[in-house]
Amino acid sequence: MSLRIFEPRYVRMIKQACATDSGFGVCMLNSQADKDKNQHIYPIATFAKVIDFDLLDDGLLGVTVEGHRCCNVVSIETEKDGLRRAKCEWIDDWRDCSVARDIKPIDERLKEIFDKYPEIQSLYSEPKFDDPVWVIYRWLELIPVNAAQKQQLLQQKDCVKALDFLTQLVE
Repeated sequence: MSLRIFEPRYVRMIKQACATDSGFGVCMLNSQADKDKNQHIYPIATFAKVIDFDLLDDGLLGVTVEGHRCCNVVSIETEKDGLRRAKCEWIDDWRDCSVARDIKPIDERLKEIFDKYPEIQSLYSEPKFDDPVWVIYRWLELIPVNAAQKQQLLQQKDCVKALDFLTQLVE
């Protein structure tokens, strides 16, 4: 994902992430929930690392990040400048999703999207169309459903519900 960083709190976050070779969480937001109590941040987040950065033509910081794994936001504190820091716990990846059933046709439709939209394909140096978990996660990034529904699918212990949902959607 490419980001344009302009707020001082996020510039600080990126500097800290690069200086410590760590990362940060990318969260989905619920605009209907209470922002002052941080309830607008959904609990399942993606831990991301900075893989490249550059000064953009408009003077802003351009950052490319890569998601590494899901985590569960346990608690959130807001710092003086508005940057939020969270205590998170790792979420185990879905394992052996292929036992649920064949991932056709969702893998085939995803290949078609990658072929039709090179800008999406360029986000992934090594597409893994034969990995059911990878395919499901890419669909969850792309489909235009609300964050609450995506969160519900991500909270499952295995990929069966997500696979069923995506298969029905694609067919």
